[in-house]
Amino acid sequence: MSQTEMTEHARIMTRAVTIPVVADADTGYGGPANLHRTVREYVQAGVAAIHLEDQVAPKRCGQLAGIRLVDAEENARRLACALEARGEDDLLVIGRTDALPAMGLDEAVRRAALYAQAGVDLVFVDGVKRVAEVEAIARAVPGPKVVSIVDGTEAVALTAADLQGMGFSLAFYALSALFSAVRAMEETLAALRRDGTPSGRADAMTSYGAFADLVDLAGHQARADRFGG
Repeated sequence: MSQTEMTEHARIMTRAVTIPVVADADTGYGGPANLHRTVREYVQAGVAAIHLEDQVAPKRCGQLAGIRLVDAEENARRLACALEARGEDDLLVIGRTDALPAMGLDEAVRRAALYAQAGVDLVFVDGVKRVAEVEAIARAVPGPKVVSIVDGTEAVALTAADLQGMGFSLAFYALSALFSAVRAMEETLAALRRDGTPSGRADAMTSYGAFADLVDLAGHQARADRFGG
């Protein structure tokens, strides 16, 4: 996905919710000029924070093999560029490293420390799969830090309270809702194909009324009535 797609999705999300949105800014989508523009676009989108990673573009998912990293010192300079682009605006910058699966824990911790020295607000070692990795990062990385917990890994056994107790300021459970939604849609469509009706899945669905409340249908109807639409 391109920078414009990612920032437009961020704008849609910030308009839809009242809670802070943390956005994935990937590698910044290019050189210093691109990175500067990326930060300004996310500021204008109204997100609370972005994370920038140290992979070579085109990047890969942090849970996959074959990750290639940029030089750590070069990435620290890129993060400094992002911080300058932020200026006085209310945006947190998270320095993310994907070194754990590619180069091991020691290099991941070294990079996290380097990015913290560059001035980012939080650091993020991605790609954790085991509880022992989370515990080691908690011990080795001082200051505000982020962890991402992926369903299907051993680390999912850790609760938000566990992670807070270890010193993490922010925890991502980024795929849990997506995986739940995909399973629900698969099961409902399978029932429709098998039975010719989705009625057997009614207990697993929200009601029309609840959905109408969620999207504020009454508010839209009221505006249409007031202004003749």
